[in-house]
Amino acid sequence: MHSTNLLLEEPVRMASILEPSKPNFFPAMTKIVGTLGPKSRSVEIISSCLEAGMSVARFDFSWGDAEFHQETLENLRTAIKRSKKLCAVMLDTGGPELQVVNKSEHPISLQADSLVILTPDQDKEATPNLLPINFSGLSKSVKNGDTIFIGQYLFTGSETTSVWLEVTEVNGEDVVCSIKNSATLAGPLYTLHVSQIRIDLPTLTDKDKKVISSWAFQNKIDILSLSYTRNAEDVRHAREFLSKLGDLNQTQIFAKIENVEGMGNFDEILREADGIILSRGNLGIDLPPEKVFLFQKAAVYKCNMAGKPAVITRVVDSMTDNLRPTRAEATDVANAVLDGSDAILLGAETLRGLYPVETISTVGKICAEAEKVYNQDVYFKRAVKYVGEPMTHLESIASSAVRAAIKVKASVIICFTSSGRAARLIAKYRPMMPVLSVVIPRLKTNQLRWTFSGAFQARQSLIIRGIFPILADPRHPAESTNATDESVLKVALDHGKTAGVIKPHDRVVVFQKVGDSSVVKIIELEN
Repeated sequence: MHSTNLLLEEPVRMASILEPSKPNFFPAMTKIVGTLGPKSRSVEIISSCLEAGMSVARFDFSWGDAEFHQETLENLRTAIKRSKKLCAVMLDTGGPELQVVNKSEHPISLQADSLVILTPDQDKEATPNLLPINFSGLSKSVKNGDTIFIGQYLFTGSETTSVWLEVTEVNGEDVVCSIKNSATLAGPLYTLHVSQIRIDLPTLTDKDKKVISSWAFQNKIDILSLSYTRNAEDVRHAREFLSKLGDLNQTQIFAKIENVEGMGNFDEILREADGIILSRGNLGIDLPPEKVFLFQKAAVYKCNMAGKPAVITRVVDSMTDNLRPTRAEATDVANAVLDGSDAILLGAETLRGLYPVETISTVGKICAEAEKVYNQDVYFKRAVKYVGEPMTHLESIASSAVRAAIKVKASVIICFTSSGRAARLIAKYRPMMPVLSVVIPRLKTNQLRWTFSGAFQARQSLIIRGIFPILADPRHPAESTNATDESVLKVALDHGKTAGVIKPHDRVVVFQKVGDSSVVKIIELEN
C-alpha cells in the first residue's frame, strides 16, 4: 500500500518498456484459474489454455449438470496428457445462490421507473413485470428500501446486462420492486443478490452435497471452492463432510468471500480455510465501489502473512467479448499481483468468452511484467517481522532458503517435500525465482488397501504463486539419510534445464530434510 512496494528505477524501466518480453517456459509466477464451459471444453481449446498458462481448471456447478461437466473433465484429462502440463481441478459449489428462472429463455427488457414483482411461483412465466425466483423466503428477508441486484452470470457492473431494484412493498410471498435502471436480461437463469441481507439457507446446500458425494468423489477433486462462505463454521462443516468421502479428506477448501457477513468474519475464516477467493463481483454489490479495493488489499495482506493462497476474481470482464482488455483492467491485474495475490481467477472470460486462450495468455503476460517490479525485499522483511521470534524450525529454514537464493542470485529453488508444507512456506516469502517442488509420495494404508499420497499435494500447489510441482518416483524418500539423494535431485535439475530455468554455471538452492533436520544447500552447476 506504499510506494516502496514498487521497484521502479525510472531511467532503466522507461527504456526497457518498449523492449518485447522474452517468452518463458513458465508464463508467470502468478497462477491462472480458468473456468471451463461452453466456449472452453474441447480438447483442443483446453490444451491451448494449458499451454497459455492455465494451471487450475474450475468447474462451476451453479449451472450445468454433472454429465456436462464430466464430459469437460474427460477432455481436460486428455488435454493434460497431450500437453504434458499438470492441472488441478476445482469444484465451485452453487451455494445459497438465489436465481430468477426464465423458462422461455426469451430476453426480458426491464424499464427504469416501472415496477416488477419477484414471486416464488416458478410455474409462472417471466415477463418485464413478473420474475419467478427459486426461493420462497425472500419476502421474509427483505423490507422496504432494500436493494436487490439481478444479472446474468456474475455481476460485471455493466448497466445494460444487470438491473438494480429497490423494494417498495412486500405482498405475501411476493416482493414488489421499483426498477432503477433499464436493462435486458438474456438466457434461462440470472443471479439475484440482496445487498447486505442474510439469506436463511445453508452455505453447503443439499444440492452441493449431492454433487460432492457423487461427481467430486468420483473424480477426486483437488480444491473445493465454497461459495458464499459466511463464517468459520461453514468451512468446518464442509471439511467434516469431505472427511467422510474417502480420498476427498485430502481436498483443500478455499473460502469464497462474497458478502459483508463473510467479510466481517474474515479472520476466523482465514484460520480455518486452506485459501481464500475474493469474489469481487458480489462484493462490489454488498460494498460501496470505493471500498472494494481497501478490502482487497487488507485481505490479500492477511493471506500473505498467514501463508495461504489469495485468489482474485473479475479482472478482465471486457475480454468476454473483446480480444484486448481495457487499460484499467490491465492495470487492475498488475495491481493484484503487486498486492501479493497468488492467482487470478477467470470466470465468464473463459466460460462463455469468445477468446479464452487469448485471455489466459494476456493475463499471464501482465502478471509476468508486474512480477518484475514486485519489491520482494520489502515484502520479505515485512513477512519476517510479522512472524516474529522465535520462529518455528521449518519457517526459519524456509525463509533462510529464500534469502540465500536471493543473495547468491540462484536461478531456482528445489524443495523436496511429501506433504507440500515446506514448499508452501518457501513460497510464503515470495522468492523471485521459481520453486521446483519435488513431491515424493508416501505409502499409506488403512489396513484394507495401500495407497500413495502425493498427487493431491502436487496439484494443489498449482494455485500458489511461484511453485511448480514435480511428482517424483515413490522409491525416492523425501527424508534422506545422506546429504542428498543424487538420483531424485538429478531428475529435478534435468526438469529445470528442460524448462529453461537452469543453465550451466547457475547456482541452485536445495531445501531438503536429512534425518530429523531440514537443511539448505547451495549448488553451483558445471557444464
